[in-house]
Amino acid sequence: MDTTLVNDVKTVFKSKFGAEPLLIFSPGRINIIGEHTDYNDGFVFPAAVDKGIVAAIQKSDSKTCMAFAIDMDETIAFELDKLKPSSEGSWENYVFGVIAEIQNRNKSVGNFNIAFSGDIPSGSGMSSSAALENSVVYGLNELFNLGLTKTEMIFISQKAEHNYVGVNCGIMDQYASMFGIENHALLLDCRSIEAKPFEINFKDHELILINTNVKHSLSDSAYNDRRSACENISALLGIKALRDATETDLLKIKDQVTPENYQKALYVIQENDRAVKASKAMTDGDLETLGALIYASHNGLSKQYKVSCDELDFLVEQAQLNDHVLGARMMGGGFGGCTINLVAKNASKAFKEAASKAYKEKFNKDCSIYSVKLSDGTHVIN
Repeated sequence: MDTTLVNDVKTVFKSKFGAEPLLIFSPGRINIIGEHTDYNDGFVFPAAVDKGIVAAIQKSDSKTCMAFAIDMDETIAFELDKLKPSSEGSWENYVFGVIAEIQNRNKSVGNFNIAFSGDIPSGSGMSSSAALENSVVYGLNELFNLGLTKTEMIFISQKAEHNYVGVNCGIMDQYASMFGIENHALLLDCRSIEAKPFEINFKDHELILINTNVKHSLSDSAYNDRRSACENISALLGIKALRDATETDLLKIKDQVTPENYQKALYVIQENDRAVKASKAMTDGDLETLGALIYASHNGLSKQYKVSCDELDFLVEQAQLNDHVLGARMMGGGFGGCTINLVAKNASKAFKEAASKAYKEKFNKDCSIYSVKLSDGTHVIN
């Protein structure tokens, strides 16, 4: 967590609202493996990171609430009993959605002001949306003594995204952001919502994120399309979710689904298996196997699930050309955002330079590169 960011948000809040705020940090997340498995009740392997959202929040005596998005320099005034979604793509829907879902649980919040800023790179697939939702629900829970558990809070954040933002997301992003543990990744069972923490020791390797700095416009609609394809195939199989299917089960209905949807379901079944195998590889300290699983994950996301793009595929190809990279894949919903790369520390500088140069030559635009540390989840900043 960036202390300069914390101080800046606090200063802005005090000058705008004239009060001492409660400060919340809510992290973004990475996902080592297990992509698009969460809404299929499957396994994912995320971790909270040291980049996130800092929110300053305090009760207000005025008749309206105010939300200030510092990075966009936009302020919205609203009344708690007149909430409805703004136009699609508006940042305030994340705030409104959380409040509405709290109210749906017969919890009452009073008027408040909030200001927030973040250092999660835009469009990186590190889930700034979940970090924002979690910071709002956590702050309101503290401020108005709502008595919500962390688990209740993540479901409020998820429902806000479904009902106000219009993205039928799974639970991984909100879970990882809320429950993250420093220096650990979490093998999360998205059905039981229980996670096993794994202490991460990549030895002489490190994780590097490369942001394509593109976000193709398909992402939200394509996400919802794929979710419904998975649900339709589950219904055909007579099961609750693809988590319960094997490749053999899927073969039995192959002639009842399109080849494209067959491949999507096959990808989910195989990716679920990869996430479990990755946790074993981590326990065994077998980084070569982990890397091979990460590469296989990208191949499935690109060729079977079809949520990659030229820029992501190119960066993974660059990684495969380098013997010092054990594994690389696209991370997040797809169609842009980051690749996650497991790279030997002593070769990471050369890898970053080579990948940046090749990307610039190919697409005539710059990629951005970040190293991240694994962080604790959403919490009050003392």
